[in-house]
Amino acid sequence: MKVDRIAVRSLPLFERMSDVDLDSFLDHASSWPVLTGETVFKQGELATSFYLLLSGRLKVTQVTGDGQQFIVRVVHPGELFGFAKALQRPDYPATATAVMESVVLSWPSNLWSQFVEQNGRLAVSAIETMGKQLEEAHSRIREMSTEEVERRIAHVILRLSLRAGRKEESGIRINFPISRQDIAEMTGTTLYTVSRVLTAWEARGLVKGGRQKIVICDLPGLSLLSEGARD
Repeated sequence: MKVDRIAVRSLPLFERMSDVDLDSFLDHASSWPVLTGETVFKQGELATSFYLLLSGRLKVTQVTGDGQQFIVRVVHPGELFGFAKALQRPDYPATATAVMESVVLSWPSNLWSQFVEQNGRLAVSAIETMGKQLEEAHSRIREMSTEEVERRIAHVILRLSLRAGRKEESGIRINFPISRQDIAEMTGTTLYTVSRVLTAWEARGLVKGGRQKIVICDLPGLSLLSEGARD
C-alpha cells in the first residue's frame, strides 16, 4: 500500500526531509496493519526488512538459551525497529509482537546503507534509538542487580508512564494493554511476585489495575517508592 506523505510528515524521522527526499524514501516503503497478537518478525529469522511503527504499540521479546522470555523493549509510534543491518547481523535478535492493533512501515534491509547515506536524520534516529535501548538495558541490569523487586517494578511502570501515559480522571493510565506477566518479563521476576506487589499497591491507593490495565493513582508516592522510600 502506497504511503501518503502527509500521514508521516509530522514524525520526527521525517520532519526535516524535503518533499522530494521524503517521496523517494516512501516510494520504497510498504504499509501494513498488524493485529493484536500478531508478530512482525521472530527471533532468529533472516532480517529482510527494517521498520517504523506508525501507530499502536509493539513489545519486543527475547528468549534466552535456557528458555526464559524477557521483554527487552516496547516500541512506540514514530520509532524505528528491526534494523538488524545497523547492528551488522543477518537475523533478528528478538521477536516483535503487536500488543494492540498497529500499523507499520517496512523497507527492504538491503536499502539501509543507501538510505543512511542519503538521509542523515535516519542515521541519527537509529543511533538515538540504540542509545536509548542501551541506556535502558543498563538501568534494568543495575536495578536487577542492586534493587529489590518492588523498586524494579516501580521503575518500569514510571518509565512506561513517561512514554505512554495518558491522563484521566483517576490518574495516569498506561495507554496500551499491559499484563502482569508483561511486567514480570520486564523486571526479571515472577508473575506471582508482580501480582503480590500490585495488589499491595492497590490497597495503598498507589495504582489501580484491571485486565491488562495499569493506572497510576499516586505518581509522587510511586516515585518515592522507586527511590527506596517507605511509609
